[in-house]
Amino acid sequence: QNLDQFQQEPIIMNSILPYVKELVADPNQHVKSALASVIMGLSPILGKLNTIEHLLPLFLSQLKDECPEVRLNIISNLDCVNEVIGIQQLSQSLLPAIVDLAEDSKWRVRLAIIEYMPLLAGQLGVEFFDEKLNALCMTWLVDHVYAIREAATLNLKKLVENFGAEWAQNTVIPKVLAMSRDTNYLHRMTCLFSINLLAPACGPDITIRMMLPTVIAMANDSVPNVRFNVAKTLQKIGPVLDPNCIQTQVKPVLDRLNVDTDVDVKYFASEAITGIAGIEDQTEPVTPKQEVV
Repeated sequence: QNLDQFQQEPIIMNSILPYVKELVADPNQHVKSALASVIMGLSPILGKLNTIEHLLPLFLSQLKDECPEVRLNIISNLDCVNEVIGIQQLSQSLLPAIVDLAEDSKWRVRLAIIEYMPLLAGQLGVEFFDEKLNALCMTWLVDHVYAIREAATLNLKKLVENFGAEWAQNTVIPKVLAMSRDTNYLHRMTCLFSINLLAPACGPDITIRMMLPTVIAMANDSVPNVRFNVAKTLQKIGPVLDPNCIQTQVKPVLDRLNVDTDVDVKYFASEAITGIAGIEDQTEPVTPKQEVV
């Protein structure tokens, strides 16, 4: 920034970039992380052609670095590059590398990319995200590793917080609810885990209108683990529901689960009934005491 505007590009290209290329492969992760936090800032100075030819290969290398801080610093600053080379070029170059990492055979690598996804979504915008990355986020919900499925549900919540409830009801929720009919009971449970997190983010209207009917229907699931998770979900989303809904829809289901043949289902149904009663106590209006004259 302190260089003369007309000298910036040649000085960076001839005197700085050769050292940058060496630092990308530095054995010290702190050096690589520090470099990743500033390297994207060279794009606006060097322009589109130099960025594509000289910087993109370095970005790709850092995206695949084993150090999570390096990957995070690259993803955090994608908007700098996007402004210079455009979303189309970005999608053709860096995005395939991100997708490759998201589908990596090592589950810890997949987990790292999931954790960066809300940040990446914010950088790229909703339209681009829906076109290129939405399907990937839904795929994680049925990953064979529990830690990935768990992280994927939290990712959905953060995406809804980024993009809004209307986006959720049109894009995410229908796909989540479809999992309630999956033949794999683990995927059906992931549907419930997703609802646990989506309900507070989406609010009462969408929860009652779209998600609650599915939760109630899943109380008839043949697998006890699913049924007792229905009870837990009803308790967790209770604060989002209105008192009338709790009284007319939730309580009858919990009462039925409370006499289930499975001991665990009965236990969690009983816990949920107690929890729901506590929610109702908090929402009941306090009647002011009458003064005795």
